[in-house]
Amino acid sequence: MITSLDSKVMDANSEALGTGVLTLMDNAGKAVADLLKERFHGKRFIIFCGHGNNGGDGFAAASHMADEDVTVCVIGGTDKVRSESAQHYLSKLECPQVPFDPNSRNYDVMIDAVLGTGFKGRLRPEIETYIDYSRKFQGKIVSVDVPTGLGFGKSVLPDITVTLHDVKEGMTEANSGEIVVADIGIPAEALTHTGPGDIYRYPIPLKDSHKGANGSLLVIGGGPYYGAPAMAAMAAMRTGIDLVTVATPESSYREVAAQSPVLIVRKLKGNTLCHDHVKELLKMSDVCDAVVIGPGLGRDEHTFEAINEFVSLCRKPMVIDADGLNALGTEFNAKNSQIVLTPHAGEYLRIGGGSKEAEDVRRTASRLGCTIVLKGRNDIISNGTSVKINGTGTPGMTTGGTGDVLTGIIGALMAKGMDAYEAGYLGAYMSGKAGELAFNKYSYGMIAADVIDRIPKVLRDGLDRLGI
Repeated sequence: MITSLDSKVMDANSEALGTGVLTLMDNAGKAVADLLKERFHGKRFIIFCGHGNNGGDGFAAASHMADEDVTVCVIGGTDKVRSESAQHYLSKLECPQVPFDPNSRNYDVMIDAVLGTGFKGRLRPEIETYIDYSRKFQGKIVSVDVPTGLGFGKSVLPDITVTLHDVKEGMTEANSGEIVVADIGIPAEALTHTGPGDIYRYPIPLKDSHKGANGSLLVIGGGPYYGAPAMAAMAAMRTGIDLVTVATPESSYREVAAQSPVLIVRKLKGNTLCHDHVKELLKMSDVCDAVVIGPGLGRDEHTFEAINEFVSLCRKPMVIDADGLNALGTEFNAKNSQIVLTPHAGEYLRIGGGSKEAEDVRRTASRLGCTIVLKGRNDIISNGTSVKINGTGTPGMTTGGTGDVLTGIIGALMAKGMDAYEAGYLGAYMSGKAGELAFNKYSYGMIAADVIDRIPKVLRDGLDRLGI
């Protein structure tokens, strides 16, 4: 079962893989037409269409029914059809087109292709009138993808729903009739791999949002090293988060604070993280939406003890990276499902992983009870149930600090409210795309700071491409 957001992501990823909306629409129309001709051959059909891609599926279905008695009606009029793909199939129609008549009784089979999964807002009066008409229709009703109005309080109640690719969230036999799943040719990689459509998942700030409403992240790092926590923090800021607090030992406090005036830097007494800091860090985490722990902490025995104590007590969404991972060992078991581990191959072995295969990552994530982002030429991301592969990035991203950048991006996405698994694979995609942009300018001379600088361009280009 998939959501309306999943459908949008798949369509965009399919197009990026070379299977465009026109092809998917034609395949959807043929699937609907084939069912109609098989079950209701010789009947009088009327196809009600909307102004978007669901209406386009209806137009495409009509184009595959030249030998049947078909009439098309666009609710609200053809001049309001806004989808370019729908306009393409509308222009190809050779069957009669009629205005909506709520008193018409001239048809045996009604095809409902008015509103699809992408609809948001409130039902317009003409849609409500159309739904009322459908409730009084005496013949059979077939909905395309989802019944119009599903989830909005009033909906068409079809005898059959031809749903595209997979059953949609909220569909049942009671509200959708017989559910027939149609294969419309979505490429397998549109589901198994990340792609530009995943930018749809990025949490867009509300127009009336205020400071702090778009995420607050706590980064726990530094001591022996100051670059790692600073890069994770700056990557989080460039991902669109509102606030980042870096908690770092006093030995690295000045260096971290000097990286940018936008960072809130809190000084921890001493040169390295230890047990004495845990209570203070838990209080800091209480006022943040998510936590990153690990970058630059080093491998002191007392630091490892403090990391394990904090991780076992903190219930906030969390990304554990670098020395945070080295502290966990093979006995780790997440107390919180909203935890992301971001190991490279060596760290993956140290937390009990085996081969760098998708199924092994899935099993390891399931055993640990969290999400794993295994970094590599192709990143493997799993929450123990599902698996995504991310292929963005370049060989230039072996340079030091790029792992901290990924950690900061994922932490920011979680602080903005994303689920750990989705934040993991969207973060991997965004980090890799930013790396590609940096490589295009600097080749193998790129550094991690170049990747950070290009995160906003990845966001802007991705959102612009999707029309967001």
